[in-house]
Order: sequence, then structure tokens, then C-alpha cells
Amino acid sequence: MKKDPRIRKLKEKKLAGKRMTMSLKEDRTPELWASFMNRRIEILNTIGSEYYSMQIYGADFFKKFNPVAEFEKWATVEVTNFELLPPDLDTFILHAGLYASFIYRGLARDAGPFFEHIFRVWLPGSAYELDDRPHFEILGSKYRRDSSNSEEEVWIPIKPKE
Repeated sequence: MKKDPRIRKLKEKKLAGKRMTMSLKEDRTPELWASFMNRRIEILNTIGSEYYSMQIYGADFFKKFNPVAEFEKWATVEVTNFELLPPDLDTFILHAGLYASFIYRGLARDAGPFFEHIFRVWLPGSAYELDDRPHFEILGSKYRRDSSNSEEEVWIPIKPKE
């Protein structure tokens, strides 16, 4: 499995979907995505067919691991604008910025070693440090829920080390 990322400049994106507060210990991801997918058909101005699974962590989230620390998780799609959306869907502007983009293959529940490599090996050995911006995964045509053959893009916000 290739674990070296592509360093990419993300252009601003408008996202629409649902969000929920959770922790790693109290993971509510299936509930969030079920809630969103029931409403997905109502979003008529999407860009592409990909889904964006986004996490917004507090600035200190990665300084000391705590499985009960809460963060905000989003289930979204990219949209052209925020007009004509159902009123109870949430919107988010994902600002432009620098990201390390990795490919993860496998089951979501088996991703622990993959993320451990990113944060304990690749990031400390790179010319970058973690930036306090949203993390996200792009779930495209190769994504297969509950399949060991699934593939997704993992985007980690970075900035040059000072």
C-alpha cells in the first residue's frame, strides 16, 4: 500500500449536507450518513458524483489522543451554490488551502494503522505540519461501503513547517 501523499492545493468548495457532533468512542457516522442519504435526492445543484465526509476537529484534538473528545462530522456533496437547497440542510464553505492527499483501500474499521502512519511517521518526517482546518475524505466511484476493495481519498490539511 502506497502511503506517500500527493501535495495538493484545494480550491474553495461549497458543500451541502448534514452534520453531527460525535467522538471516536461514540461514532455516529452510520446514523449521520443514513440521515443525509435520505435527503440527498433533494439536492439538485451538485457538482460531480462524489461524496465528502468531513471532520472539523478542535485546535488541540491531535495534541493528546482522547477517544471521547468531540468533533463535528459532516456528510456532504459539492454544490454550485446554496440557493434552492432544502432549508434544514447545512452548508459549509471549505476554503482553499494546502492538503496532503492519500489513497486508502480497505474497510473503514481497519483504517487505524493507515492514519497512525500518517500522523506518527509521514507528517513528523515531512516538511509540513498539521493545519487547523477541516479534514475530509472524497468517496468517489471506487468507494464501496463495507467492502475490503473500497477506495477513498483522504485529505489532511497541512502547512509548511515554521
